[in-house]
Amino acid sequence: QVRLVESGGGLVQAGGSLRLSCAASGRTFSDYVMAWFRQTPGKERELVAAISRGGGITPYAGSVKGRFTISRDNAKNTVYLQMNSLKPEDTAVYYCAAGLGGPTSSPTAYDSWGQGTQVTVSS
Repeated sequence: QVRLVESGGGLVQAGGSLRLSCAASGRTFSDYVMAWFRQTPGKERELVAAISRGGGITPYAGSVKGRFTISRDNAKNTVYLQMNSLKPEDTAVYYCAAGLGGPTSSPTAYDSWGQGTQVTVSS
């Protein structure tokens, strides 16, 4: 498994922006598909965006398409999530995940998880 540490969460007003970062260590970062999931109380963890090893494939949840951008820097062992035009419904704990399969939306395909970072969007 790879160790993942998220940062960049916080409180922002609706319409604002945040950038989440996830630093990886312990394994070869470029071997892993990376993803951001989010979860709110009482709901299942849902995929926000994923990115393939080389960065060429980036599936997004429909609710964030056009507003969020996932990217990775394999030289820095870091994956990012740029979140623009934030809405109150984006409020959640955001988790970084790493897996050895494809950039899928299933949480079970990812075997390494960060501790999560809270994003709160006020109206």
